[in-house]
Amino acid sequence: MDELESQVKMLSINNKEVKWMKHYSSCHKILLIGEGDFSFAACLGKAFGSAVNMVATSLYSKVITMRKYSKSATNLTELEDLGCTIIHEVDVHNMRKHPLLKQKLFDRIVFNFPATALKWSESNDRQIEKHQRLVKGFLRSCHDMLEENGEVHVTHKIKEPYCKWEIEKLAEDVGLYLVEKVWFRRSEYPGYGNKRGSGARADETFPAGNSYTFKFSRAT
Repeated sequence: MDELESQVKMLSINNKEVKWMKHYSSCHKILLIGEGDFSFAACLGKAFGSAVNMVATSLYSKVITMRKYSKSATNLTELEDLGCTIIHEVDVHNMRKHPLLKQKLFDRIVFNFPATALKWSESNDRQIEKHQRLVKGFLRSCHDMLEENGEVHVTHKIKEPYCKWEIEKLAEDVGLYLVEKVWFRRSEYPGYGNKRGSGARADETFPAGNSYTFKFSRAT
């Protein structure tokens, strides 16, 4: 039993009431990928009253994260106080080899609105392929990081041109299969701000309507 699993077990013993925030439970071992300002992680942690069951990661260093996102310092402090494990500079393509992740398995692995920096327009085929490589790399890494009944959650827009990413096919290509897809409503996650992430407007949110959370698992 690793440290995260031990902490979650102790949390379950000490708190008989399991707390939920939509698809996520205080008893789930949760890995959050690509956190911008860490507001999604903070939302879950505050809902659970603890974040010892969570690992929240960012592509960027702590210094760059705090420079890019105005609320990141507050969210990071709250998460640290709640017992969250925070890891910076995590690349989705090789995250399963990260020294703090390589021996851990998770019940839920979450990547909200994955995207690469824009080089072309969103409708450009080369840009779409660039996004697809990111998502497929993430899903491939997840395959061997799931508990037996674990799920990978990807929240993604479904209208043109985003539907051209073919999220479900990317998952099937790496041995993950759709469990269900549900409407995503940002208002159901108090305090969450989905950030643009790159460019001069990195700290701004973008419209998150017409989005699904796709839930994938390994084949049974």
